[in-house]
Amino acid sequence: MSETSLYERLGREENIRLIAGSILDNHLGNDKIKSRFRHVDRDETWRKVTEFICAGTGGPQHYTGRGMLAAHRGMNISEMEFIAVVDDIKAALESNGVGEREKQELLAIAHSLKGDIVSSSPDSGAQSSSRKPTLSTT
Repeated sequence: MSETSLYERLGREENIRLIAGSILDNHLGNDKIKSRFRHVDRDETWRKVTEFICAGTGGPQHYTGRGMLAAHRGMNISEMEFIAVVDDIKAALESNGVGEREKQELLAIAHSLKGDIVSSSPDSGAQSSSRKPTLSTT
C-alpha cells in the first residue's frame, strides 16, 4: 500500500487554498517583507501559491507560474527576508491546524528552495543555484 501524499494529508486543494491565503496575509502584514508585496495582484498571487503547493505536494494541479530562480532573479532577497518568509509559512501552517509531520515536510521543502531565492551577493542579484526547483518530498 502506498503512503498518502502530502497533498492529501494537507487536506487537498480546499485546505491548501486556505493555507496559501494565510501565508500571503502573513507576508502582507510582516514589516520585514511586506514592501515586496505592495504591488502584487493578491488574487493572482494567492492562486499561484495554491497551485505551487498543490503541484509540489503531489496534487493533480499544474503550476503555471515561473520557477523560483526566474521569479526571484534580480530581487536581491536577503537571508533575513527568506527567514521571515519561512516564519510566515510556519505561522500559517500552525494557524490552519496542520499536523507536525506535514508542517516539517512543507518547511523542509521551503528550505530546499533557498538557493533559488536568496541572492548570493547583495550587489549582483545572482542566485546560488540554476536548477529548477520542485516541491517533491520523495
